[in-house]
Amino acid sequence: MKQGLSLRVSQHLALTPQLQQSIRLLQLSTLELGQEIQQMLDDNPFLEVQVEDVGEEFGVAAADARAPDEGEHEAAYEGSTASMETASTSSAESETPDFGEDQAPNWEGDGTTETVPDDGEWGGEAPAARRNAGEDDEVDATDLARGNESLQAWLHRQALALRLSELDRVALRYLIESLNDDGYLEERLEDIAASLAPDDLEQQEELVHRFTVALRLLQNLDPPGVGARNLAECLMLQLRAMQEATPGDEVCPFAIKVCQQPMDLLAKRDVKRLAQLCGGSDAQVKSAITMITRLEPKPGRRFVDAERNIIVPDVIVTQVGRGARANFRVQLNPDVVPRLRVHDVYAGALKAHRGEGHQALQQRLQEARWFIKNIQQRFDTILRVSSAIVERQRNFFIHGELAMRPLVLREIADELGLHESTISRVTTAKYMATPFGTFELKYFFGSALGTETGGNASSTAVRALIKQFVAAENAKKPLSDSQISEMLKEQGIECARRTVAKYREALRIAPANLRKEL
Repeated sequence: MKQGLSLRVSQHLALTPQLQQSIRLLQLSTLELGQEIQQMLDDNPFLEVQVEDVGEEFGVAAADARAPDEGEHEAAYEGSTASMETASTSSAESETPDFGEDQAPNWEGDGTTETVPDDGEWGGEAPAARRNAGEDDEVDATDLARGNESLQAWLHRQALALRLSELDRVALRYLIESLNDDGYLEERLEDIAASLAPDDLEQQEELVHRFTVALRLLQNLDPPGVGARNLAECLMLQLRAMQEATPGDEVCPFAIKVCQQPMDLLAKRDVKRLAQLCGGSDAQVKSAITMITRLEPKPGRRFVDAERNIIVPDVIVTQVGRGARANFRVQLNPDVVPRLRVHDVYAGALKAHRGEGHQALQQRLQEARWFIKNIQQRFDTILRVSSAIVERQRNFFIHGELAMRPLVLREIADELGLHESTISRVTTAKYMATPFGTFELKYFFGSALGTETGGNASSTAVRALIKQFVAAENAKKPLSDSQISEMLKEQGIECARRTVAKYREALRIAPANLRKEL
């Protein structure tokens, strides 16, 4: 093997720690950003929350050293985006060599947050998000559900009124705790017994017997249908409870027969086939189906302590004026904009005293400064993109979703001098409060469908039309996808039947045969 030396010139792109942090903060949701800020507050002693009521949204000015420059960045969050411009990054920064895993990130810098207009180096598109309630004296299940009492607690309360042996009480408690959020018992009794006594068959048989008795008790508790192993059993338990309450009802017994048939026939509302299997008339099947549709397929639904995820918008759009002269003010939600600053006392002490560990502390100080500036840049970018969206979708903010126009990420990216991936990150998990409700920023982007006049219609507007057509249809003769397609053509919109079906499914609208009123 012959050895030699050679000289080769090459170029490569390296993301600095500052830019990496800026990218990560940009794609975080409001909740994730709050967690990131809390983590940074815990880790970095130079960072603190600005508690006093001052005019500026960020304590960025305090990051530069002694005294904060009051109001330096206040104007950026007044809702005006005319002065928002993206400057170019210095060539020296773009040529920063990549650091190894064993080398700590270097947060030294000149304190700027400028990025190149074409930020294609930001990468590809970002991907498109039990409380223990107190006791209540009320005995109504609905009121208890509103009080956030769990299904298990409600069932345990009823079980206290039963006179049971200790073993049966324990078995009933075990089954209650084994229910899922919908009130179903997903595990087989044999599997539960095998898990409790894996090596003793005789004990398993005894446990199965105990659990069988406990299951009968459980299925007689409120709400009706609880403890069922499948949907058919859940419906039949509710029908039997109705039959006991109204012994003379003739529909309940036949509805139980219908539930004993394959569930896919009931889902398809195959009246003819169900009438043959149950030995009844079409009218009886229709009456039974009508009764079944009034039942609750998930008995535990009203007890589920589903966290009410109230969406906090990142941007608020308010209308100024009316009619054709209406203008829209775009501003950041002050509730989601953090107020951070560099701790003046610690920063001053570090500058006055140079000793052991000074360099490491200086790096943490610079890290705090960059973190504040990157957060400000994140909100600046969100505000700029939101303002561009409002300008492009002005008709939506006046007339609603029927006036939505086609819009793609590239249009906003070209207008703001950013990369498509940046727009994708900004519009993911970021929300805008509008006069028509709160929407994710991605909602305002939609593909185009051709019209007879040669123009384009937004897919969002077409979905809104489909929703209107279905809402106004005759329940006994619902519109098919083909009929909806023809109605759209009458409106001048070319939309194939398959496209209508796709939009209908996206809107969670059932097919015509399932929407038909019996």
